[in-house]
Amino acid sequence: MYESKEKYYYGTGRRKHSVARVRVYNGTGKITINGRDIDDYFGLETLKLIVRQPMALTETLGKFDIVCTVAGGGVTGQAGAIRHGLSRALLLFNPELRATLKSAGLLTRDPRMKERKKYGLKAARRAPQFSKR
Repeated sequence: MYESKEKYYYGTGRRKHSVARVRVYNGTGKITINGRDIDDYFGLETLKLIVRQPMALTETLGKFDIVCTVAGGGVTGQAGAIRHGLSRALLLFNPELRATLKSAGLLTRDPRMKERKKYGLKAARRAPQFSKR
């Protein structure tokens, strides 16, 4: 699709168990995720909005083609990982965008992870049902 000689900006994004490798090329605004178009990959409109958020904030919608490889986690985690990676790649393109992206909280890695299951419980915090008799 894109030749290796073409210049691009790269960013790695992570969220929950998802890892996204994002490449930003000069182009027309086409977003490709794992070889598929964004509309084919994400069914929900909110997820597409999450992915496009850094572009909308920095007013760069339609200026770049984005090629992502994302693995692990679920669809929401993957959308968050792509957003994180895209924000980092845009920062390499123009370091002056840092204030805009940082104030929106797009450069911060979301540290929230799934809590582990504890023994004696049915889930992380869910206790077995209490029976009086």
